[in-house]
Amino acid sequence: MTPEADRAVIGLISDTHGLVRPSVHAALQGVELILHAGDVGGADVLTELRTIAPVMAVSGNTDPAGDPDLLETLVVESAGVSIRVVHGHLVDGTEPAGLAASYGERVIVYGHTHRQLLTRVGDRIVVNPGAAGPRRFNLEPSVARLTIEKGEPEVEIVALD
Repeated sequence: MTPEADRAVIGLISDTHGLVRPSVHAALQGVELILHAGDVGGADVLTELRTIAPVMAVSGNTDPAGDPDLLETLVVESAGVSIRVVHGHLVDGTEPAGLAASYGERVIVYGHTHRQLLTRVGDRIVVNPGAAGPRRFNLEPSVARLTIEKGEPEVEIVALD
């Protein structure tokens, strides 16, 4: 994936909590990069996700402090679109408007709440791909696919088995 490319497909995942469901492989098949929004649950998760595509990840509130594979926040530029990834627990609230006010990137990806959310704030996208790991809070597990075509981002939430 090069920044000059007109098209990119990126997998978005969060809150795996040590579990990579087999259906994640099909849901993220063909992505060029996976962005993990925290609560990874161990290096084995990142190792398995790397069998699909390269992975960049941020630390969540349940991840051990100081893990060199996990950043506090990250910014990626892809196909002309800036993407911010945070877990969400360090931001004052995880509402889309608050996240958009805290960060200036075109796409903001976060986790923490385990709730799928896809919303626009002006011309920007705020997305929580949902929790991909163990089922909690009676919520369906999911991931998301971010497709960028000619500078325009679109996100699809993908339910997992």
